[in-house]
Amino acid sequence: MPHPGWSAFGFDGIGTTWEISTPEPLFKTVRRSLLGIVEDYDRSYSRFRGDSLVAGLAREAGTVILPAGASELEVLFKKLYRLSSGAMTPLIGSSLEQLGYGADYALRPLGHPVPAPRWEDVLDWNGSKISTSAPLVLDIGAAGKGQLVDLVAAVLRSGGITEFLVDASGDMFHSGAEPLGVALEHPYDSTQAIGVVELHDGALCASAANRRAWGDGLHHVLDGATGRPVETVVATWTMAASAVEADALATALFFVDPKVLDEEFDFSWLKVYSDGHAAYSAGFEGTLFT
Repeated sequence: MPHPGWSAFGFDGIGTTWEISTPEPLFKTVRRSLLGIVEDYDRSYSRFRGDSLVAGLAREAGTVILPAGASELEVLFKKLYRLSSGAMTPLIGSSLEQLGYGADYALRPLGHPVPAPRWEDVLDWNGSKISTSAPLVLDIGAAGKGQLVDLVAAVLRSGGITEFLVDASGDMFHSGAEPLGVALEHPYDSTQAIGVVELHDGALCASAANRRAWGDGLHHVLDGATGRPVETVVATWTMAASAVEADALATALFFVDPKVLDEEFDFSWLKVYSDGHAAYSAGFEGTLFT
């Protein structure tokens, strides 16, 4: 929920709904900048539009030059690919398409699950330059929306706006003097909450198996090593200084022991398992309902 009395600017981008809340209405120039940066990001990274940079890599092997922010994604994905033993990978796109989650949104499996290609076999990612040895479906969704939240926050700050809330369908970044209470959506009932957390000058991101689910037990969080949906975890929340890290770590929690992630990243977390129990870090300050 935005702060009472704040103005909201809403729009659709990268396949989701956005709301930017600020104490005063945004100037038209700022609104245009926000819409422009979201469109540019989609045109670079979307696997759902044929004119994007990564769409060309799905048609044939080759090299593309991505925006400067690709370097940040490279470092993050490489680390989490290593820590997850290949379960979390930017090459999960072909596995998702195999199960029906492709550009046509058919949501009908094409066959049995297939593992993602091994990074070391097909992909050379060096900063903004990506080269492939075979056609592949690059999918940076596990961290991309978070990175775009950070980019939107940077646009607001460059416009002299210091108090705001960026909400990209639950992936949030807050800046301001007063903390904001945020409800944590129940993974099995979107009309209910399982708790409340305070967000203050940082990011809160979530990943849940129920958000993009179809068919019998099919959802978007796949294990890259098997191509199968994760069954043991149903929802995660993370809080970090940047939305790109919070977003990526929310997905990584489906595959990696939180203790392992705690050694490499500065973040707090909540993890809900399919049997109903929850685990959380000492720094995840909030209230869970019983």
